[in-house]
Amino acid sequence: MAAEFESCVEYGLTLSKRIYYGKELGVVVVPPEMTRKPERYLPEAVSVYAVVEEPEAVDNPDVPSYQPYVHGKCEPPALIPLHMHGVEVEVDCCMDNAVVAVVGRWRVHCVTTSMKCDCRIAVPMRDQGSLLGVEVDIGGRLYESKLITEEEAKDKENAAKKSKSGGYLKDQIYTFKIPQVDGGSVLSIKVSWSQKLTYQEDQFCLSVPFTFPEYVVPVGKKIPKREKILLNVDSGIGKEILYKCTSHPLKELSREMGKLSFLYDAEVPKWSNADFKFSYSVSSSDLFGGVLFQSPTLHDFDQRQMFCLYLFPGKSQTMKVFRKEVVFLVDISGSMKGEVLESVKNAVMASLDKLDPRDSFNIIAFNGGTQIFSSSMEPASKAGISKATQWICNKLIADGGTNILLPLKQAMKLLSETSESIPLIFLITDGAVKDEKEICNEMKGYLTSTRSISPTICTFGIGLYCNHYFLQMLAQIGKGHYDSAYDPDHVKYRIQRLFSAASSVTLANLTLETFEHLDSSLELFPSHIPDLSSGNPLIVSGRCTGSFPDSIKVRGKLADMSNFVIDLKAQKAKDILLDKIFARRQIDILTAQAWFFESKELEEKVSKMSIQTGIPSEYTRMILLQSGKKAPEPIFIQEVFKKINLQKKRTDCSTTPSFFYLGSLGVGFGNLKATIENIVPGAEEPKSPDAAEILAKVASNFCGGLLNRCCCMCFIQACSHMNNQCSIVLSQLCAALACFECISCCYELCEC
Repeated sequence: MAAEFESCVEYGLTLSKRIYYGKELGVVVVPPEMTRKPERYLPEAVSVYAVVEEPEAVDNPDVPSYQPYVHGKCEPPALIPLHMHGVEVEVDCCMDNAVVAVVGRWRVHCVTTSMKCDCRIAVPMRDQGSLLGVEVDIGGRLYESKLITEEEAKDKENAAKKSKSGGYLKDQIYTFKIPQVDGGSVLSIKVSWSQKLTYQEDQFCLSVPFTFPEYVVPVGKKIPKREKILLNVDSGIGKEILYKCTSHPLKELSREMGKLSFLYDAEVPKWSNADFKFSYSVSSSDLFGGVLFQSPTLHDFDQRQMFCLYLFPGKSQTMKVFRKEVVFLVDISGSMKGEVLESVKNAVMASLDKLDPRDSFNIIAFNGGTQIFSSSMEPASKAGISKATQWICNKLIADGGTNILLPLKQAMKLLSETSESIPLIFLITDGAVKDEKEICNEMKGYLTSTRSISPTICTFGIGLYCNHYFLQMLAQIGKGHYDSAYDPDHVKYRIQRLFSAASSVTLANLTLETFEHLDSSLELFPSHIPDLSSGNPLIVSGRCTGSFPDSIKVRGKLADMSNFVIDLKAQKAKDILLDKIFARRQIDILTAQAWFFESKELEEKVSKMSIQTGIPSEYTRMILLQSGKKAPEPIFIQEVFKKINLQKKRTDCSTTPSFFYLGSLGVGFGNLKATIENIVPGAEEPKSPDAAEILAKVASNFCGGLLNRCCCMCFIQACSHMNNQCSIVLSQLCAALACFECISCCYELCEC
């Protein structure tokens, strides 16, 4: 899907060479630096594209010019990036969550005013991004997104099948269409999403997609171009914020204890060519924490109190890191072949290099069976790591099926004699298996056995075919961490990031003192409290009833196996909404539990939480409602042969539904069939084109080939010496010759 998108954009840019901008500017040719590699045609910021099915529609709506008539259609449709006329970004950061809102204006500069086209909007999001809302205004025709339940979605299913317009393009890039937009129109668009802040070297790091290619810069010297970024940071805990670095020149607007506000506002010659990045730290040298609590709103379906417990590792180096015994479980089934497995191998080898010499490790590669690096745990010496690296390069070859329970049992056996260290199982897979619930139950049995330190299970999912909720549930049971990558390019970085967070434990076996004034309604997210690591803050949210205590006592074990106790003072949360900040993680945890327990009650709870907070889930669907209509415009018929097409477009427009079904924004519960067939993550099954498609592609290839080989201006200049009838005949003749694959003859004719 992503490859097709890139190809359509590349073709759209070629097709846009038909556009004539007047005597002063002429035809704007794509500069050499813009003829980039295909993968770079994926959007790197919010972008809008004209979906062009008929090349004849491409023209300047302000300066109409004669364009050679082209028979046939673009199959698939070309995507011409629209010119952007302004962009504003507002970001609100609190704790480890950020809400991003982007407002921009794009003009359909490439379609004649007498014709219409669909517009495709692409929204790239960052780490654990969730689309929150969409608003589109096209000269009074308004669209607004809304979350609905699965039951409501079923009622709209028949209409939805004809109007489904949304879906993920690749990784965290979501796209959807707005239908029948007039050439020359301006689209005012607002999209918002939530994303997680990453935590690196005691700093929260924000990254917002804000890279725009040159071909979205409006043509014309007098067109103003203004970009604006408003950033609000609230630590949520009343600690002083120290900002470290930023990618764009920010002006400080206000500063309070625990709060900062910045603004970037500039008129620019061309749009930003770098993502907006910002990092800050919460000032403290030692471990510190606290508890925030808040009463529910009147409209909250859950009337229990909300609270959040947090522990920050601080910058102090006095707390030692636990010795580790790590077992890597690496999926080498047939679907892992190629780039995915190479990225995993590189990530595992990089993780081995980060082990301390006093640590130990082992590696189990699994498909239908298992291959083990060593019969016992190996010391993380230079010689041992070198030997393991060679084994990884030689033995990890993708082939066969997927069996996850067998390597997990072997890992548990290897770690059964562990004492005074952190036993860590690190599972990496791209597949779903039949016995996932059995695996979770069996691991529960292992981990509830009496031992000083229980093994920690961390899971990493690759692509959309594995069951990410199974992996999340397994990580919850094992008091570990979960992460994922849907794009092979992100696999190595994210595996290393997850391993760093999981392997630098400074405080283990954490428990909370009994909430003396609270009843059995206490609910924690996650229910099993993970260990605290030096590279990641610990945040636990929850709900409860009763009088909230003044403080909560947290107990744990230090690396020297001594006991650790800290009293966390509770205070009322102000100016922040705890339910909004922690909704994403709570929905994910509850969804994993609903899958595991097959609970309809939990599914309904997730659905209610999703609609209340605006965070999409597996049990809700998003639709785009048309809430306003544009006044009818007169139809201008410029040429006789366009009458039939315009009449057809009016007929199509009248049947346009008042809403569009964007569908589920979740990742689903795995694809067992794709796993069994060893389909590589992200691969698409090829379709055999029928005769009509082949004929359409011939005409489309002619149009693309002609535009690649000669600029449309030479055609226009040649036709300026002919009358209209002659030029129409000539263009139709060229298209006819193209259908017989006489492109060279057509090219020579145009040259003369």
